[in-house]
Amino acid sequence: MSDSAALVARYLKTNGYDETLSAFIKEAGLKPSAGTVSRGDLTIEQILHEKQSFDLSVRFEKTAIDDEDKAWRKPSPSTSSIVECLPTSSNVLYVSADRLALGGSDARSIITATTADRRLNFIDPDGPEFRMLGSLTYLQDSPILSCLVLQQRYVVCAGMSGKIIIFDCHNDAIIEERRDHMKYVVKVVGWQDQEGVWIATAGWDAKVLLYRVALQDDAPSLGAPVASLTVATNPETLLFVEHPESSIPVLLLTRRDSTFMYYYTLPLLPIDSGRLPATLQLLGKQNLAPHSNAWVAFTPSAVAVCPTDPTVVAVATSTVPHMKLLIVRLLLPSIQSEGPTVPPSFADVNVIPTSPVSILDRQDLSRPTQASQARAALAIQDREAAAILISCNTLAPQTQYSTPALAWRPDGSGVWVNSDDGVVRGIEVSTGKVVANLEGHVAGSKVRCLWAGCVDGGNGDNEKEELLVSGGFDQRLILWRAERASDREDAINERT
Repeated sequence: MSDSAALVARYLKTNGYDETLSAFIKEAGLKPSAGTVSRGDLTIEQILHEKQSFDLSVRFEKTAIDDEDKAWRKPSPSTSSIVECLPTSSNVLYVSADRLALGGSDARSIITATTADRRLNFIDPDGPEFRMLGSLTYLQDSPILSCLVLQQRYVVCAGMSGKIIIFDCHNDAIIEERRDHMKYVVKVVGWQDQEGVWIATAGWDAKVLLYRVALQDDAPSLGAPVASLTVATNPETLLFVEHPESSIPVLLLTRRDSTFMYYYTLPLLPIDSGRLPATLQLLGKQNLAPHSNAWVAFTPSAVAVCPTDPTVVAVATSTVPHMKLLIVRLLLPSIQSEGPTVPPSFADVNVIPTSPVSILDRQDLSRPTQASQARAALAIQDREAAAILISCNTLAPQTQYSTPALAWRPDGSGVWVNSDDGVVRGIEVSTGKVVANLEGHVAGSKVRCLWAGCVDGGNGDNEKEELLVSGGFDQRLILWRAERASDREDAINERT
């Protein structure tokens, strides 16, 4: 067994630290030949690798103990109800369930759905027969692809023409409209704090725009973008995530033909109006295919934050012929409290680390060697690979022209994914297995959009009901509910 001094000597000699090695041999009283590595000799790298393997095995043991708590919860949504109250037959592009106060009434759970005929539909989900609360066609000059609800009253709508509007549900009026994108605003997301709301939009003009909306005003206004970003390829999705150390929002972005998730910091408040729009600063990036040698393995097309753990996201990829689902731990770099938001080490090594640099990685960068650079790159890849908790095949067929979509179950036990065969599949997060197949859409049709969460119960009580909403190119809007015990008893009585 090698002693610690011999291990250090081998490390210094292997990495070319000749002056340090000479001084170390003198102080440690080693032979001049110390540091020579022979076959079978133990090295520091081997010890570190064994320690990482041990830590990984311990983590797996803990996961195995908690498997029952993380399993797919039952009952789950399985009973379908087709919404028949839509005024026209048209492809469904977007669905969501939000608390909204329409016409000045009290806020309640309302289904929001957009269709290819430019309609924004508000639907009451209570009861077996759904009621249309409003269907608006004058909001946009093109189909609406994404919506965002503010203060249970205002709806931000993003259209295919690049126009964004704010609609006041109390007064049934458009209070603002802007056209800062040239085409296809595919996503609009928001993050609310005590002073206002950050709103980010992504368009297929290869731009990401950031707005700051003050909620103290009677009517919120987007105004001109406070920050912008031009990316190399069209953005696929974006969302705000909470930094685990500082609890401040970070903008997560994915784009076409890139396997990375990119993290951007937001401008500091108060915003200097004389320097608008600012450029979003890159904080770091995380590779979802760290050990792949292909130019492009896939595109992260849809990302959603786990409702029970904000440091974990589900990622639906563009892989063909079947969608691949990743459950990933976010590796957010530390944010500097003063000075530039990008850590100085980025400029030193021209590499953006995907997590805070450990003591083991801190070396004398004035004399980098090829071996040290290779180890640093491998260490980053290993961290990124370890952050992928689950990687599974969903068996959901898709093509290069598909639009992957996903939605978490509210308890975090599973993820729903769409497909091009008319089936909504449920994936158990703890195992990556397909545990549910919901067949309500026309066979072979494209399921375009999904939403999952809890809404107000329909019995007038304070209980929440789990709901799944799906819309597709079969022009169907379907609500999925869990089968109740009373319904099962009634079905049994009917059979007998």
